[in-house]
Amino acid sequence: MAKILVIEDDRHICELIQRNLKLAGHECVCCFDGRKAQEKLLAENFELVLLDVMLPAVSGFDLIPKIKNTPVIFVTARGELEDKLQGLALGAEDYIVKPFEMLELLARIHVILRRNQKGECIRIGSVLVNLDKRIVEKEQKEIALTPQEYSLLEVFIRNRNIALSREKLLELAWGYDYEGETKTVDVHVQKLRKKLGLEHVIKTITKLGYRLEI
Repeated sequence: MAKILVIEDDRHICELIQRNLKLAGHECVCCFDGRKAQEKLLAENFELVLLDVMLPAVSGFDLIPKIKNTPVIFVTARGELEDKLQGLALGAEDYIVKPFEMLELLARIHVILRRNQKGECIRIGSVLVNLDKRIVEKEQKEIALTPQEYSLLEVFIRNRNIALSREKLLELAWGYDYEGETKTVDVHVQKLRKKLGLEHVIKTITKLGYRLEI
């Protein structure tokens, strides 16, 4: 979906982010210091930059003014209010403090990408989902989904190839204040599978939940 540059000197964190971005369908490039990141930014085009503040050679705060026409999310251990305000004032679109939940990072990435890209479409076999227009087509015929069915489908797409528990699906697709049972998830998954022919794509994860594999 998107080519993302991760500028992070902690190789373990960088590899963790890279692994999850690839699972979500993105292309990911890692840099471990500010100077090499500058060279990479000059040599290649990216749709998003994940930027640490405390970097060897050139800090994230010094580097961001050199990043032109590319949205930036700071991902850093520096969580003081003045640091957040500085990062946002320098032009970052978001500021995430370590440690962070990977699903939250992916959700914020998708928000920024959606804000900066138009006409985002995802194909799942014979199904085409236009995420901007909220239109779902199968074999070029529009399929009517209820708002809740579409919300669940979008959560699967945004977190594709990642196993999600029923509780997490309730949280993401229904909202934090939903008080229903997890059986609701099973019912809506069955409806999506039937309407869109996704029986072999939305996989059941025993004793956990589901995963969209594309």
